[in-house]
Amino acid sequence: MRGFVLAVGAAAALVVPDIAQTPNPTPAHLGPNAWTVDTAHTAAGFSVKHMLVSTVRGILGPVKGTVEYDGKSLDTLKADITIDVNGVNTGNESRDKDLRSTNFFDVAQFPAATFKSRRAVTDGAGKFKLTGDLTMHGVTREVTLTVEGPSPVLKQANGAQRIGAAATTTMNRKDFGMQWNRMIEAAPVVSDDVQVTIDLELIKQPPATPKP
Repeated sequence: MRGFVLAVGAAAALVVPDIAQTPNPTPAHLGPNAWTVDTAHTAAGFSVKHMLVSTVRGILGPVKGTVEYDGKSLDTLKADITIDVNGVNTGNESRDKDLRSTNFFDVAQFPAATFKSRRAVTDGAGKFKLTGDLTMHGVTREVTLTVEGPSPVLKQANGAQRIGAAATTTMNRKDFGMQWNRMIEAAPVVSDDVQVTIDLELIKQPPATPKP
């Protein structure tokens, strides 16, 4: 499997028993509408056709970042997300080494992929389109993600809040300079188009209590 495409969005909140062990506090410099990516409960997955006969799936590395959102208007939504592509994993060591090589991600030179949103517009009930700049493999291009969510806010006993959503997109890896391929009986070993879904959980910590 070779190839990759990225989508950034947010994912239906998954609350599991170890939440209290992964607080992911919101940095003090962020505003009251800032949500922080809960890396422990977030995953970015991708899929690509192999020789036009099967689909190979994998995951990427840790996802970090912040999302500004007031919980009411999409006009307030701004996403700034980073994915560590060193962590690409398809369950095959040889294939993963190839993905990290200069054939594709070239992680030694480009260790991360980033997405910075520009605008969000409604796309029917419970959905919206999120458009922004994706930078990957040293190339920046505008992409549009289809997002389901955000989910209703989950309030925790300690005052923290959680939301999530799921986003998908399909892109051509060659648009980001990943040109490698070869043919076997007139079929490409790796498809140019790759689909990615990111399930992202966000947390907002309660305001700090002023010291007396």
